[in-house]
Amino acid sequence: MKTRLVRIGNSRGVRLPKAVIAQAGLTEEVELGVRDGAVIIARTTSVRSGWADAAKRMCGRDEDRLLDAPSPTRFDEKEWQW
Repeated sequence: MKTRLVRIGNSRGVRLPKAVIAQAGLTEEVELGVRDGAVIIARTTSVRSGWADAAKRMCGRDEDRLLDAPSPTRFDEKEWQW
């Protein structure tokens, strides 16, 4: 599909047809990048997307432990109460 760049102040923009927006699953915020001379517009993903599944897999492999031993703080030693 060909389209034209339109002026938006000192910048340029592209109008995306509603059908394209729907097919790509775009919302109000998008990721914008350039790869090999092509402009890429993609839907944003949650910062922690996939973390819950990764945690479940780690638990299944018994890899959900602390890497370092906990080091007690002043709060732990003097202020914390059960």
